[in-house]
Amino acid sequence: MRILLAIDGSSYSDVAVAEVANKPFPANSEVKIISVAELPILPVVDAWAPTDNYFQVMEKFAEEQAQRIVKKAADELRDHQGDKLRITTAVIPGHPRSVITDEAETWGADLIVVGSHGYRGLTRLWLGSVSQTVASHAKCSVEIVRGKRGENISQGQPAM
Repeated sequence: MRILLAIDGSSYSDVAVAEVANKPFPANSEVKIISVAELPILPVVDAWAPTDNYFQVMEKFAEEQAQRIVKKAADELRDHQGDKLRITTAVIPGHPRSVITDEAETWGADLIVVGSHGYRGLTRLWLGSVSQTVASHAKCSVEIVRGKRGENISQGQPAM
């Protein structure tokens, strides 16, 4: 079985990592842990101009942060599963909605696992839902993991 675990370093993706870490997957299953390094968006401020290397610095920071996120998740899976799973990691630049489904299709995933922030109402409309988009467009099964009711999960800010 090929499991694509897409994470962003938030407490919601930590719950998804824990879910994968504690499942009894079939022998020889593979887990590919990805984090999407989102490309920077230039703030629209008339009186401010970015430095010459603004985009390079922001891209490097996003990639380094994503590398830390996937390493932490891989370590947790290895701690819980030992050598039962073959684990690989990747940091992919782009936008999460498309990168996750494209990577799952290219890699041949049987299952995509993502955490959900659980946004509702106007917040969901404004920010969108990566998990909903992935579930709607993926060509394989998708597991959307949420924390249990009553759990105090932070506001989903990426870990640094």
